[in-house]
Amino acid sequence: MSENRFISDAITASAETAEDRVKLAGMVAEAATAAPAATTATDGPSDASILNFALNLEYLEAEFYLRGATGQGLPGDMVGGVGTPGQVYGGRQVDFRSPLIKNIAREIAMDERAHVAFLRGALGDAAVARPRISLDHSFTAAATAAGLIKPGETFDAYANDRNFLFAAFLFEDVGVTAFKGAAPLISNKTYLDAAAGLLATEAYHAGIVRATLFSEGLADESVFDVVHKISAVRNAVSGPADDDQGIGTKDVANLVPTDEYGRTFGRSAAQILNIVYLDSQSGTSGGFYPHGLNGDIVHGTGPIAD
Repeated sequence: MSENRFISDAITASAETAEDRVKLAGMVAEAATAAPAATTATDGPSDASILNFALNLEYLEAEFYLRGATGQGLPGDMVGGVGTPGQVYGGRQVDFRSPLIKNIAREIAMDERAHVAFLRGALGDAAVARPRISLDHSFTAAATAAGLIKPGETFDAYANDRNFLFAAFLFEDVGVTAFKGAAPLISNKTYLDAAAGLLATEAYHAGIVRATLFSEGLADESVFDVVHKISAVRNAVSGPADDDQGIGTKDVANLVPTDEYGRTFGRSAAQILNIVYLDSQSGTSGGFYPHGLNGDIVHGTGPIAD
């Protein structure tokens, strides 16, 4: 099973305003007239394929945050489409103790829901269905690989404020690097502008989560160690590049992960899939997507399945 290999290998390697939403609605109408499947680069995926790849990721983030913040996932009219639809397993409303973290979770949840609605509207009939999503076993596999729990134990991302933040950290930097990596491949300027807006929102989310975890770390230094371990696992499974970053230490913060020029880095679709599949060798499914993604971009860097 891919999760078992991921655990073994990793242990060894050890908000948009109301005005913004009006603008987005206008962009949806404009984009819907652009015949997304026709905007195809000669040596790369079509814009529709790229947006559907993003939609798969947004389904995951929306379901994660909505269930934690409200106890309910996406409504039935926001999950159908092209491909094999799947259920969501795991997830429930968090009994938040911190008003700050509760409000952060709710605001991000609403943003992610809006992202799903926007991408589905832009893609129209070409939008893929929500694939099967795991919000239970996948977190346990990731936490075991990071050494946060022992093999055989369970990690519940919805058990408390801090667990929820750790799970959010796993997702947020992935979203930022995914949009950054996809930007050069998008040919339609309307879609590129939309992707830039989504990238900015995801970057805000990531910054909020990182800053909140840093604040938690000032009260309990073990938080820095946990975040470092999550970052190390993400770095190990994504590919050979050593570019993932934690949040620093209580003495030296690293709230914005950048290179020497102050730039954030991007990841290829294959690298992103390695992370969400929780296995650099799984190929087309695993982790948070037990049956893979819907659409044309579904393959990580593992062997192609026959």
